[in-house]
Amino acid sequence: MKCFIGLGNPGDQYNNTKHNFGYWIIDSYLKKNNLQLKLGKGEFVFSRSEDAVLTKTTTFMNNSGHAVKDIVHSLSIDVNDLVVVYDDIDLPLGTIRFRSGGSSGGHRGIDSIIYNLQREDFIKLRVGIATNENMRPSESYVLKPFPIKYNSQIIEVIDNANDGMDYLINNSINETMNRFNRKIKGEN
Repeated sequence: MKCFIGLGNPGDQYNNTKHNFGYWIIDSYLKKNNLQLKLGKGEFVFSRSEDAVLTKTTTFMNNSGHAVKDIVHSLSIDVNDLVVVYDDIDLPLGTIRFRSGGSSGGHRGIDSIIYNLQREDFIKLRVGIATNENMRPSESYVLKPFPIKYNSQIIEVIDNANDGMDYLINNSINETMNRFNRKIKGEN
């Protein structure tokens, strides 16, 4: 059973920031499937459907590995069934990329997960957040909300990511990558 883990930062002050895209995608999936989160035994919240486990870390992004380790142990999840959903400043807004294994690409939340699990062979769902705005320093860019003009693109990419999650539940990672690793219209 796949376990989708949305990364982000807890707290109201971070709700609308780009760094919480992983949370937004999990929240949308939960809403579409009438699922409710409950507290996990560790630094996460979760919900189970018939087909998947949906989780959100409750640690700050750079400490995500602690929460993911809690998820793996508490919910008895095989690392090969993990799908970590997170923002990626190196991809343009409107792009999602499924990937099996590989490095963190400099993302500190993924660095933390790899360090805590001592493995990198989990699935990553990278969600592009790059726009024409000044993205440097990146630490500031990811902690700001998107301008309103991007709202329709944000909704579209969340829907596309949710579709990809549904597809991955019943198909291989290679089939999912072939189908969803492409740009969507309206992309920068």
